[in-house]
Amino acid sequence: MATQRHYEELARQLSAIGTVKRGLSRVLPADCPSGAAVVLMLLDRYGEMRMGRLAELLDIDMSVTSRHVAHVADRGWVDRKPDPLDRRSRLLSINTSGRALLGEVSERYTKALASCLSDWSDEDVDRLNELLARLRTNFGDTRSRAVPQHAASSTTRTPSQR
Repeated sequence: MATQRHYEELARQLSAIGTVKRGLSRVLPADCPSGAAVVLMLLDRYGEMRMGRLAELLDIDMSVTSRHVAHVADRGWVDRKPDPLDRRSRLLSINTSGRALLGEVSERYTKALASCLSDWSDEDVDRLNELLARLRTNFGDTRSRAVPQHAASSTTRTPSQR
């Protein structure tokens, strides 16, 4: 088990990770904030779903999820249709425009990471990915445990999936 000193340093490092997130958000298209990009990524990865499931995967409350969904729907990146099992509910799905934007976002993220981490080895990046996934799992990230409905049909990934 790690010592108190190790956990204190980890807390400092995690507090500073906002710098990385802000840097990555600067590469996003102006009309696609990070919350919208994550909504698109989740719909692409897990397929059609209700708003409640999306809120669970985002790990945020329904009102914030609703704002994110309204943003992406207003821009024509997702489709909403009545749920045949419960007509009061809507099913959300990413559409062609959303997938095109998600491809652009993924490319921008990848280029930014490659530029900033150009002196890292493949092994270093693999190890960071492994440790971040483990950290998320230990904190109960539902995306770490969820099985994509159609993962084989999509190869677009953003850094938050790794």
